[in-house]
Amino acid sequence: MYLLCKTFIAFLCLFFSIPSVAGAPQEITAFGSNPGQLRMWIYIPDGLRDPAPLVVVLHGCAQTAAPFAEASGWIQYAEQQGVALLLPEQQAANNPGLCFNWFEPDDTQRDTGEALSIRQMIDRVQADYAIDRKIYGVGLSAGGAMMAALLASYPDLFAGGAIIAGIPYGCAKDLKSGLRCMKTGRDLKPKQWAQLVQRAHRKQASAVRCKSLVSIWQGDADPIVNPNNAQELLEQWTAVAGIDAHPDKQEIQQGYQRQVYQDAQGENWVETYTLSGVGHGAPIALPDDAGKSCGHPTDFVLPVGICAPDAIGRFFGLSRTP
Repeated sequence: MYLLCKTFIAFLCLFFSIPSVAGAPQEITAFGSNPGQLRMWIYIPDGLRDPAPLVVVLHGCAQTAAPFAEASGWIQYAEQQGVALLLPEQQAANNPGLCFNWFEPDDTQRDTGEALSIRQMIDRVQADYAIDRKIYGVGLSAGGAMMAALLASYPDLFAGGAIIAGIPYGCAKDLKSGLRCMKTGRDLKPKQWAQLVQRAHRKQASAVRCKSLVSIWQGDADPIVNPNNAQELLEQWTAVAGIDAHPDKQEIQQGYQRQVYQDAQGENWVETYTLSGVGHGAPIALPDDAGKSCGHPTDFVLPVGICAPDAIGRFFGLSRTP
């Protein structure tokens, strides 16, 4: 009887160690060595697909993980589409402004600092749930710049990433140069930008076996991140994909312009959204005539008439419904 009781208790411990988080994000505290000293949150909807896509959602400065995911519409998208969300969170001890340290090489290269912490978080989610091997991500501002770093450092892991009001990978090497990148941008040739990406994973031969879909979003009235950065991001990621920076498709709607960049076979690799008259923030849509909405406005989450999660999900092929 003692052995049976002990076995049952062990089973309960194992069972309850796998988080069940439908309804609210939950913090996970054990996920590896965590060299970047980040916090880990996850959101798992009731209708999780099997296998489920995983989207890594990276907040901007002065934000925290769960409120940003909710306000920007990603929790709603996860519920509708059955995808899992990983929500890394910065701590004030690392950065007083709660910005991911996208400008620090020790935090953005493969298997170092914050980049490795996020990789370890992904490993934990994959261990606990039936997750598709293709991982996707999205980030705003400092989170967007960190998303570019993850795409550069882990091209074998990330199948796609969305960079909203972000900075090209390798633009900065410290805080001073990071501020300069934000204020004025940095003008390099596409080949030079691509070389910075290639150096990020040069020690890992298997990392170069695949390239990622990249979605670039930028408000043309952004007072915090110079809109020139969107053009440099475009040049960086089209060069990485081995395609030119001339759009193959264009869509103009009230308030924004979308351009798509394809390879010779007509396959999409990069898209850009230029948001007219829009400042610094993640784009959401307020309720339309049919009552549909996307997130809710708050600091750096802007109601501009387009739901970024829906658009990004379609580009990545994650959406199971229109």
